[in-house]
Amino acid sequence: MKQLLSILMIGLFVFSCQQEDKIPEDLAGKKDYLLKKKQELKALEKSIDEITAEIEKEEPPKAKPRKNVSARKLTRQDFNRFSEIQANVEADEPTYASSETGGRIVSMNINEGDYVKKGQLIARIDMESVNKQIAELKTSRGLAQDLFNRQKRLWDQKIGTELQFLQAQNNLERIDRSLETIQYQLTKANVYAPSSGYAEMILAKSGEMAGPGAPIIQILNTSKLKVVASLSENFLGKIKRGQMVDVSFPAIELETKAKVSQLGRTIDPANRTFKVELNVPNSKGQLKPNLLATIKVNDYSSKDVVVVPLELVQEEISGKKYVMVVEQEGEAEISSKKYVETGESYQSQIEILSGLTGDETIIVDGARTLADQELIEVSLLPEPSETKKQ
Repeated sequence: MKQLLSILMIGLFVFSCQQEDKIPEDLAGKKDYLLKKKQELKALEKSIDEITAEIEKEEPPKAKPRKNVSARKLTRQDFNRFSEIQANVEADEPTYASSETGGRIVSMNINEGDYVKKGQLIARIDMESVNKQIAELKTSRGLAQDLFNRQKRLWDQKIGTELQFLQAQNNLERIDRSLETIQYQLTKANVYAPSSGYAEMILAKSGEMAGPGAPIIQILNTSKLKVVASLSENFLGKIKRGQMVDVSFPAIELETKAKVSQLGRTIDPANRTFKVELNVPNSKGQLKPNLLATIKVNDYSSKDVVVVPLELVQEEISGKKYVMVVEQEGEAEISSKKYVETGESYQSQIEILSGLTGDETIIVDGARTLADQELIEVSLLPEPSETKKQ
């Protein structure tokens, strides 16, 4: 048809040129000549339109082209949204090993970083002054014992007074009690670990003085650690004690689950947050206090809803949102614009509140180049679950 139309145009153009007369030289003549040519052009265009219409009637109809698209069948599913909260690894409060008595530290059996067990000997305190007191008391006791024996023999013979005998007896018992007390002081020369853990800090070294009750070593138990986070008050009611939560440690590329062990009872007025604690196992010793962690909190859930990829939701200038789905028109498949109302989104997925039932086939590839009611050729994609199985 186009070839025939081109021949007709050339013929008309040649005919027009053959019939063309000379252009007048005066202004009035030129105006009349221009008007005449415009009328001829109009008549020529009308003739072309009529011939084109006749040709289209006689020419056999051509099949309309179809656009190739990929589509996937929708299903209803549960939708969950998670919020990632930064947290910190903390240990229980450290314990301190201290001496019950004052004195110079004569030996330190551990170094910083060493692991100690509960009851393990850590340090020894110089008790030379106590030993000297014991030696003096033993000398005094010998004399007191001798006096008591003599007074007892005299008392048995009814010689002397009862008062003298009782005074000798009391003096001996007093020295025995003093000796027992001072000997007990020797047991305080040894300092033992009050709990198991690592010697985080040595506070007093060998040769230095230790005061009564003054800490010598700080012990940190890293086998029992906790992850502590500050959550916005908006999470109240969305996280509960005993709930299992996903926890990750980016620095060591470790992911695990932990149970919520404690929820803060108060809201911090400065930042409107409350504390959450999770107990985490550390049998392999990978976790360290102050290590950064991330916890995932399920802050929104919806059951049995339609969920589609966020990129497939398009928006008109008016603000109305829609997706393109496949519809059947006779034996042909066409694109159809479905207006939707969307809900929450998470990880490139968005919840559809209305507009889709879940039985539709949504166009995935090529959706943004389609108009409503266009003929399409559909390649059906497998469902995501089927892809994972393969």
